[in-house]
Amino acid sequence: MTIMPLDRRETGNLPAETTRLVGRRAELAELRRLCERSRLVTVTGPGGVGKTRLALRAAAEMAPDLADGAWWVTLSPLELGASLPYAIAEALWLVNQTTDPMIEVLADYLAGREALLLWDTCEHLAEACAPVAERLLAAAPGLRILATSRRRLGAPSEETFALEPLSVEDGDAVALLAERAAEALPGFAVTVRNRQAVLRICRRLEGLPLAIELAAARLGEWPLEQLAARLDDRFAALETEAAAYSADPPWHQALRTAIGWSHQWCSPAERLLWARLSVFAGSFEADAAAQVCADAHLPAARIPDLLTALTDKSLLTWTLTGDGERYRMLDTLREFGAFWLAQLGEHDRMRRRHRDHYRTLARQGAAAWMGPEQFAWYDRVTAELDNLRAALEFALAEPEEHCAAELAGNLWFCWICCGFPQEGRHYLERALAVDTELSPERTQALWACGMVLVALGDGEGARTRGAECIAAAERLGDARLREHGLMTAVSAMLLDDPARGPASHDHRITEIPLREDELTLPPISAGQARAIMLTAAGRTDEAVAALQDLRAVCARYGERWARAYCEAFLARAELARGSPHAADVYARSSLEVRHRLRDRLGAAMALDVLACAAADTGRAERAARLLGLAQRLWDTLGRPQAGIPEWVAARQACEKQALGALGDHAYRRAFRSGHGTDLDTGVAYALSDLDVRPPRPTGT
Repeated sequence: MTIMPLDRRETGNLPAETTRLVGRRAELAELRRLCERSRLVTVTGPGGVGKTRLALRAAAEMAPDLADGAWWVTLSPLELGASLPYAIAEALWLVNQTTDPMIEVLADYLAGREALLLWDTCEHLAEACAPVAERLLAAAPGLRILATSRRRLGAPSEETFALEPLSVEDGDAVALLAERAAEALPGFAVTVRNRQAVLRICRRLEGLPLAIELAAARLGEWPLEQLAARLDDRFAALETEAAAYSADPPWHQALRTAIGWSHQWCSPAERLLWARLSVFAGSFEADAAAQVCADAHLPAARIPDLLTALTDKSLLTWTLTGDGERYRMLDTLREFGAFWLAQLGEHDRMRRRHRDHYRTLARQGAAAWMGPEQFAWYDRVTAELDNLRAALEFALAEPEEHCAAELAGNLWFCWICCGFPQEGRHYLERALAVDTELSPERTQALWACGMVLVALGDGEGARTRGAECIAAAERLGDARLREHGLMTAVSAMLLDDPARGPASHDHRITEIPLREDELTLPPISAGQARAIMLTAAGRTDEAVAALQDLRAVCARYGERWARAYCEAFLARAELARGSPHAADVYARSSLEVRHRLRDRLGAAMALDVLACAAADTGRAERAARLLGLAQRLWDTLGRPQAGIPEWVAARQACEKQALGALGDHAYRRAFRSGHGTDLDTGVAYALSDLDVRPPRPTGT
């Protein structure tokens, strides 16, 4: 079906403003004027001048006028330009499941959309950003890109906006210091008595926002006059120390001084932790900081108090999540910490400790995924994605003891179950190319790569990796890894002709036993594949019985992800044997879990079944709305109905049935309503009792 224009789309993912933007009215107006004139605008300026803050406000003001909203892509955690397309896809919630190059996937997805991409902190990837920007802008006439960088990207169509520090004489710098000082010292205000000291501080720091904010944070410790005097006294002395640190381009003198001054007035333990925390990419937990940074010089018991102290000094920020506090360091401060870490001779040691921490995390997640803590592990691994990327890049750059293969292979649940198959293929294939020796770690990576290729629809590649995994497992004498290879072979069969599968693959499926003492993925996945084949072959009663058994096993272990897929396949089988009410119940149960895990493939599958069930029970308008909502997800996946012909045919039949019942105008209106609804609202509708809920099927 042709994708229709939308009435309403996602508005984007811009982070909420946590502090008021002080001043910058003229700069904001000029930046917006440039963005209206040019489709690629880069805000340039020294570190700490407020590029991100201004760009975020401009994007937020422009977003309501863009049909597809504004999307923030933070690039500072990325180490290689090759990761840029994956970061953009992640920000767009684009979970493409094809083997097309991600840059082409992005170009196709954005081609008909009117959106703004805000690329934040591009200077270290400028050479990679320029061609990506040109490719996307050429493919998508309605796309605009706003970037922040200390230097130009160098793209032919780029316009730059050079952001200067705040004016001291016009009062903006003074207003910023006053506002931030009031946060550190409630009740603070600029008065006739203290105005000269305030002006002295702002002039000394040359109106640079980050430098002013760092100084204001110290007012909880020192009176204003003392702060100004200390800053004057230390300025010249610290220039010698700060000059040893250089960046490309050079840091603004005031920022070097302010950061060096903040560093000078930290305790030795705070300085050491600041340096060691620079190995984290993006945000991190207190426990991770303790695991990576603590040693005899920095006891783990002191880490929580030191994190609080660094936060109080505005050297860290923190947010409260469902799992507790997560900390983040501004890029400029992280660079300063990285410099001192190198000066201490600890850079490589801390990167190894960081890698090993996330290596352990991946190992624990792989072992725990098929159990009752899946939601918690999903939340954790997605929050840690920046750090996992950094750990993988270090493992690939510094090959050691099959480390890259182990890390990438153990993250199978992230790539396959949490919605990152394209990125999984990127890292797994690189790890397999680096680590060519026979080992259990490499064999697991072969299996994980095969299953990622199944998810991406590459049957031939999946069969090749599955065969390699089986051969390696047999050489190792590892029966469990051989079962994983067999699982890949069986799963790849779904990409060919599912109806012919049971006869040719039953013997392989029987070689993957379902054990009583543990739940593992291979027998569940192979059993699900067999049930899909049975359904396609018309043996629906057998399929339902097999899936109900698998579902019960998953329920016994508190597992939800595979159980929800059992329910999705049960819903398909129930539809095929003429039980739309039972299909509706199973599909709703599956959708609830799939949406919680942000599994767009599973959610789209469930919505298609709910649409078919609605059409079969005379609810044509609901069917059309659900088809529209499902299409919204299939657009991000790139492979309608996972490429399975029977599912494509079922959806087409549902479309025809709903269209016949409603007529063209009413069908299009309902479809458009579903397609234009944001995902959370649409899923709530799909799960609701707005229509009469059918009775529960027997055997559940």
